[in-house]
Amino acid sequence: MTFPVFSRWAHRLAKRQRSGSAGRGSTTRPRTNSAFYLACCFTLLASAGRVRAEGGLPDTETPSLSFDDVVATALSRHLSLEAARLEIDRAQALLQQARASALPTLTLGFNYTRLDNDRVLGSGDMQRLVAGANQTAGNLTLAVPILAPARWAGWLHARDNRRVAEISLTDVRRQVAMAAARSCLAVIAQGRLQEVSERALATAQAHADYAHSRLAGGVGNRLDAVRADSELQIAQNQLAMARSNRQRAREALGVILAADLPLDCRDAPSLADADQLAVELASVADGRKRQAPALDDLAIFRSDLRLLQARAWASARVIRHGWTDFLPQLSLSFAPFFQDPPSIVQPQLGWQARFDLSWSLFDGGLRYGMRGERWVNYRQIHNTQQLALLQARSEVRVATATLRYAQQAERAAQGAAQATAEASQLSMQAYRAGISNNLAVIDAERRARDAASAATQAEDAARQARLELLIAAGRFPHRSAAVD
Repeated sequence: MTFPVFSRWAHRLAKRQRSGSAGRGSTTRPRTNSAFYLACCFTLLASAGRVRAEGGLPDTETPSLSFDDVVATALSRHLSLEAARLEIDRAQALLQQARASALPTLTLGFNYTRLDNDRVLGSGDMQRLVAGANQTAGNLTLAVPILAPARWAGWLHARDNRRVAEISLTDVRRQVAMAAARSCLAVIAQGRLQEVSERALATAQAHADYAHSRLAGGVGNRLDAVRADSELQIAQNQLAMARSNRQRAREALGVILAADLPLDCRDAPSLADADQLAVELASVADGRKRQAPALDDLAIFRSDLRLLQARAWASARVIRHGWTDFLPQLSLSFAPFFQDPPSIVQPQLGWQARFDLSWSLFDGGLRYGMRGERWVNYRQIHNTQQLALLQARSEVRVATATLRYAQQAERAAQGAAQATAEASQLSMQAYRAGISNNLAVIDAERRARDAASAATQAEDAARQARLELLIAAGRFPHRSAAVD
């Protein structure tokens, strides 16, 4: 994009110079501005060199957040949390419905009736009004459930479901925090890999410049220059791929934070709690300790296990309350009323009270079928809970071992990166001194580049292992951040 813009600017400036000369009445042919075109050539060469050195256009500025800010922003803006909160509102609405069926109700009724004529009984002076042509009536009915065990049990079950929805929100917050943390670490890792590629490109650029300067001075050869250019192109390719991967990771982080733009993560977290936790778990594995709270208290710290436990407990309560389906229901209703005009069977003012007793003696096996279904649901949830607990304990042990091996790999990779970097510098010095050839320099640069990439990947793997250990043990996110 630099060359077309520069070309248009150069043509516009040359045209302005010609028009200025014509305005001054010059009859001679405008002479070529040699200094101007020389400046254009130098500018083009400088732009091309800058683009070649950078391996492409520079990155645009991207908003950057810290690790803690990424997690906090995800916990406040992720759309999955809104869906979980709506589930709590839904459970609360169902609780209100279940509670309403177990509470007294008060109903006001009014009606107006128009007949063609009065309805009378008898004749002459013995006529009695049975129903007037215009009738108005009203009543106020109070219904109180005296014995309703099935409704009371449904009230408790709805309360358990609301509690399950609240714990489900906590588990969703844990999942969102996990996704945000992993995405942030991915952005950091891709940024480190891009830095390694940029250093490799700078080294390859210096090598190529030196090889061309030797060729121009008559002390080098064309083969060394071509080899250096080949390594430069490889470095540019790797840098472009690193920038692409970093941009993809930034976009993924922006999606998690509900932002319509890519976001960057600037600070690598220490996650020091994972090291202390790994030492505690390693002492248990070595037999120095008999118990570890990280393994024994998983059902307390991990929200997914608490969610399964709450569901199992709610399902068990439904089974325990199954006997309420076989009990009768008794309700009392009291209703004062008025009617105008009164009749021989309905006074103008009055009241009535009524007891209603209902008892289902035979329902075709419906209640037994419901009880069997509840037992199956409970066993399924209980089996899932036991399997999840075993899986969680396994995840803790695997994360502990992975962190130990990742730390060993990180130390080895860092030592290799330092050694290969020093070897690359010594090889270049020997090449400049004329005691080594170009192939040794290229081999040293490749080894240094690969070792630096491996060291960055090992560092990221160790950081990921620390995060996975905290997640497996239920220590991430912190319990204060995992609840509203």
